[in-house]
Amino acid sequence: MKIKDIIAAREKPFASLEIVPPLKGVTKDELLDSIRPFMEFKPPYINVTCHRDEIEFRPGPGGTFTRHTVRRRLSETAVCASIQDAFDVEVVPHLICGGATAEQIGDTLSDFKFMGIENIMALRGDSLLGEKRFTPEPGGYRYASELVAAIRSFGRENGTEFCIGVGGYPEKHFEAPNMETDIANLKRKVEAGADFIITQMFFDNAHFYEFRDRCRFAGISVPIIPGLKPLSSARQLESIPDLFSLDIPQDLVREMQAHADDKAACYRIGLEWCSEQCADLLRNGVPAIHFYTMGRPDNTVEILKRFF
Repeated sequence: MKIKDIIAAREKPFASLEIVPPLKGVTKDELLDSIRPFMEFKPPYINVTCHRDEIEFRPGPGGTFTRHTVRRRLSETAVCASIQDAFDVEVVPHLICGGATAEQIGDTLSDFKFMGIENIMALRGDSLLGEKRFTPEPGGYRYASELVAAIRSFGRENGTEFCIGVGGYPEKHFEAPNMETDIANLKRKVEAGADFIITQMFFDNAHFYEFRDRCRFAGISVPIIPGLKPLSSARQLESIPDLFSLDIPQDLVREMQAHADDKAACYRIGLEWCSEQCADLLRNGVPAIHFYTMGRPDNTVEILKRFF
C-alpha cells in the first residue's frame, strides 16, 4: 500500500520506523530479531537506509597506495527482501544519487518493481569522506529533485507508480545558504513528483512548526511527517549535531551534562524529552511520527508503548 494512501485512510496518527542495514557478518535472524520488538505496534511501513560504498586507500609496494571501493553494510535491497519475507509490513528503501549512474538507479528501480515495493525515499545522499561538496557520478544525478523526476519517468515507462518520499530539514540543510532557499529546493522536489516529506530529526518542536508553516506558505501541500530520535547518552550531545547539522536545546544539554556519568539517567532524560515531543506533536495534528532507531530499539519501543 502506498504511504499517501495509508495516511489518507488512517483516522489516527501512526508511528513509522527507520532502520540502518547492519554491517556484513550479521545473520538474517539477528537482523529480524532486532526488528521484531517493533512489530507489536503494527507500523505500516519501515524505512531502510542506503549507504554509499566507501573509498579506502591501502598501502602497496614502494610507499604507494591503491584505491579500493569497500561496502561495509548489507544492501538495502537485501534487508528489504528479508523484512518482506518475515513481516506483514511495507518496506521503504532509500534511493540515493550518490555513487550511482542513472542506468544503475534504473536497474535498482527494476529490482524494487520486481519485489512489489510501492514506496521509495528519494535522497541525494551524503558526500564522500573528504569531499567538500557533493559530486555526482558521471552520468548520475546531482539533486534529489532530478532523482524524483527519474523515478516518475521510470514509472511511466514501465507501467508502475511508486509513491515517493523526500527529506525535509526543519533547521535547514547545512549546504543551503538560508531557509528560503532550502524551502524552494524542497518545493522543486515536490513539483518533480514527491508525495510526502519526512523531516530530519529535531529536538525542539518549534523548529518543526515553523518549518511546516513555511512549507504551506510556499505552496507545499503534501503530508509532512516529523522525524524524532530519543537521545540515549551524553556522548550524543556532540555526535548528533556533528553528524546531522542540527541544534540540541540548552535545557536538554544542561540536564544530560549534569548526569553525564550516569548512563541510566541520561537514557531516561533522552526518553522523557522525546516523549514530551511526541505528546506535543500529536496534539498539534501530525499525520504520523517517524522514529530514527539507528540500531537501538529499546527507547523507541518504550515511547511506542506510551503513544501507539
